[in-house]
Amino acid sequence: MSNAQGSHRAARGGFGRRKPDQPGAVPPPRAVLPKVALPKVALPRPTASPEALRRLVPQALVVAFLAGGTSAFLVNDKAVKLTVDGGEPRTLHTFAGEVEELLAHEGVSVGAHDIVAPAPGAELANGDEVVVRYGRPVLLTLDGQRRQVWTTARTVEGALRQLGVRAQGAFLSVSRSATISRSGLALDVRTERTVTFMADGREHTIRTNAATVAEALAQAGLALDGQDTTSVPPDTFPRDGSTISVLRITAGEQVRDKPIPYDTVRTEDPGLFRGTEVVDQQGRPGARRVTYALRTVNGVKEKPRKIHEEVVRRAVTQRVRVGTKTAPASVSGADGLNWAGLAACESGGRPGAVDASGNYGGLYQFDTGTWHALGGSGRPQDAPAEEQTYRAKKLYVQRGASPWPHCGRRLTG
Repeated sequence: MSNAQGSHRAARGGFGRRKPDQPGAVPPPRAVLPKVALPKVALPRPTASPEALRRLVPQALVVAFLAGGTSAFLVNDKAVKLTVDGGEPRTLHTFAGEVEELLAHEGVSVGAHDIVAPAPGAELANGDEVVVRYGRPVLLTLDGQRRQVWTTARTVEGALRQLGVRAQGAFLSVSRSATISRSGLALDVRTERTVTFMADGREHTIRTNAATVAEALAQAGLALDGQDTTSVPPDTFPRDGSTISVLRITAGEQVRDKPIPYDTVRTEDPGLFRGTEVVDQQGRPGARRVTYALRTVNGVKEKPRKIHEEVVRRAVTQRVRVGTKTAPASVSGADGLNWAGLAACESGGRPGAVDASGNYGGLYQFDTGTWHALGGSGRPQDAPAEEQTYRAKKLYVQRGASPWPHCGRRLTG
């Protein structure tokens, strides 16, 4: 047998043969390849020359390459469905290995608030369905509390459902069927709440989606008159389950005059005997006028509240001279007399005594003119007892006992 004949049989023996399966072995899966029309190659007869065999080898290699490349192309191609933001699903043929690669190839960009299923890093397989939902910002004011949230819903109703907001009986600033664009929208939601009012001794409970206490009060059929108000400000948001009291208020004013005490200024006077005080300017209290607000809440009087004050009369300062001079111990010619007996007869021994007419005062019942003539200041009844006795002795030296016609005999008796 020639060498050419041996190579041909060896080549033919390599196609369509496989070793018998080993006992218990699981055969590998077979790839189903499409039928490929191979170019016909005329095999040389066993008696072909070596030159003919050299031409056969390259042709066989080309055929094998084409068959393998076509098989790999068909295995990597995948048919997947892509749905973007609720649009119509599209069936695509792609060589992408992951979801992220597919989206990039299709020009679909996603952000932090968007949803992609399966996840962007998931591997793609033939028959997969990829869904993209875009996030939409919503400036939500829910029962007076404002915050920004994100939703992938395309309508207000879907967003409320997605956010878990109870919409039954609620007030919505935008229609439930309104579309939410990718730029978002502002939405004010006031859910239905239970509010109880205590008014005029009765309880009123309502279900309301009112924005303020005043609005809910009107829905309950209650009115505020004059200075009436509520236990919480009428312009605040009524919370679910809250109990609010209606305060019936009657108001008025009261004006009161109050005295302003005067000050006293005391000045030492060396010309007055010690213990003697002379009032040069009599003090006088001032007056201030105070206005108070009076209020009764649900029949209970509150403490008056001062709302205005003005001075209607200023106080006058009292000015007093205080003696510092030491009184003389005696008066020649009058020291040995019974001055205590005279004082007891004239005034009952009281230095501040004043007679019924108001013209005479002191221990010895001086009139003001005589008192001043003897060097006294002010009124005699205001001077110390020692000074009064001293000036009585001076008067006795001048006029004897005649100034005391009824009691003068007591001086020597």
